Amino acid sequence: MRGHRRVHPRRSFLSTILTLEVYSRVIMDKLMLYYLSRRRRRRIAKKRRQPVSPYVESRLLCGEFVVKFGILRENERFFFKYFKVSLQVYDELYSKLEPYLKTNNLRLKSTSIVSPMERFAMTLRYLVSGHTFVDIHLAYHTGLTTVRKIVTEVCQIIIERLKEECIPKFSRALWEETEKGFLTQAQFPNCIGAIDGKHIRIIRPPHSGSLYYNYKHYYSIVLLAMCNANYEFTYINVGVQGKESDSAIFTQSRLYEQINNDLIDIPPAKALPVIHNDKPTNIAATAALPYIIVGDEAFGLSSHVMRPYARALDLNYKKKIFNYRLTRARRYIECTFGIMANKFRILHRPLNVGKDKAICFLKTICILHNFIRSRSQINDFHDIVIIPDHIRSVRGLIGNTHRDSYTLRDNFADYFVADGQLSWQDRSIY
Repeated sequence: MRGHRRVHPRRSFLSTILTLEVYSRVIMDKLMLYYLSRRRRRRIAKKRRQPVSPYVESRLLCGEFVVKFGILRENERFFFKYFKVSLQVYDELYSKLEPYLKTNNLRLKSTSIVSPMERFAMTLRYLVSGHTFVDIHLAYHTGLTTVRKIVTEVCQIIIERLKEECIPKFSRALWEETEKGFLTQAQFPNCIGAIDGKHIRIIRPPHSGSLYYNYKHYYSIVLLAMCNANYEFTYINVGVQGKESDSAIFTQSRLYEQINNDLIDIPPAKALPVIHNDKPTNIAATAALPYIIVGDEAFGLSSHVMRPYARALDLNYKKKIFNYRLTRARRYIECTFGIMANKFRILHRPLNVGKDKAICFLKTICILHNFIRSRSQINDFHDIVIIPDHIRSVRGLIGNTHRDSYTLRDNFADYFVADGQLSWQDRSIY
């Protein structure tokens, strides 16, 4: 073919060898540069490395765990004051986590090891005392970075190992047990949970603008939760920005989707019982009505979510009684938040950690709260009646409320002034 030059085979072979030699030299030069730069970085890091502080080295002699833990175990009253849990609950909780804490030991620079018991005690003390990482670092004579790692790792282990036990998945048996608790304790039939949101104060995340700034004028993330009549969480949703409303969070949650698509096995509608001498009987008083979740005025009215009548309207006797009875059931979630915050004092101050760690700590607190509540002998909170002077009215959040939802609410209201009335309810609304 014209213009085509034939290359001699020997010349082609030599050019290939020369090309390979050039590539190998380039690769060797890059490897040498990488090795020298890495060696230089290690040399600089070694110069910057600080020796172990004598304060940290004294951990095995002066650390709070070494000095106080044995003495506290001998006195249950002081042990409870320090850890906010009884000695029996503490030991049971630790026994469930011990196998997993052993596989995550952190070595300090002094080559001493933080034992699993000390790691657990350090984490629990951080959550219940409200102290900062610096306070724990100074009290336990442990490095500040080590304290942060220990608390985060232990919280992650608690979530992984205890979530299924403490916050079980929805089932028909769980709904029926919850409904029985509300009927016995709050005299509100067909109720399978009380739902509300709680703002958890945080330090403003960087580059977040006003996303986390709530209507209470501070930065927060929202804990949307549902509870049963034993003040235990049955559902939690953590981490949404503080500017979002409870209703918006709920409508965007997985729980809302599962309710609308009938994916959580809610029992079929059931007739409301006759209440005699302030106690439910086995006699049916109404037609079959669906199971419902109670919330405040921030939530939209639907076939499975019930809210009070708007306070802006002139309420008649029936509507006032309904609002009172619904408030008696809804107060359980308010009390649950209060019990949790008084147990875990870290919630009394802004969480000065990143958002991911704040969510991790909140999930851990909810799980530990349920673990402690299920083993608590104190269960007399149902004698407390909380009637708030004002229920926050949020307009524009009702959504697409079906007309049948209003009829359902009126059916409950009619029941509470007829076969479902209580002897003292009239005294509570005047």
